[in-house]
Amino acid sequence: QVQLVESGGGLVQAGGSLRLSCAASGSDFSIDAMGWYRQAPGNQRELVARITKADSTDYADSVKGRFTISRDNAKNTVYLQMNTLKPEDTAVYYCNAVYNEYDRLDRRRYYGIEAWGKGTLVTVSS
Repeated sequence: QVQLVESGGGLVQAGGSLRLSCAASGSDFSIDAMGWYRQAPGNQRELVARITKADSTDYADSVKGRFTISRDNAKNTVYLQMNTLKPEDTAVYYCNAVYNEYDRLDRRRYYGIEAWGKGTLVTVSS
């Protein structure tokens, strides 16, 4: 089973920048896509950005032009560079991975498995 560990959250003033990182670990797995979601108090969790194994990216309209998602395939790590932060970006940011994994007992590969990180808090003050 893949484990995700996020880092890089914190407190920043409006207009500032933060970089989030998320590292995936496990055995016999291959990442198909990784992404960042966020959840503000009282709101549903929403997609922020996502990147596939082929480096195709999707962004929420609210972050286009300000956030950039990238990945290091060798390190199974995804990054979210957040610039020009706004108070409305305040939320807990969760890393997500969709992966496939070889099961040695079943001797087959399973696809479409999801993993979530525990979340990292980003607070943007006005």
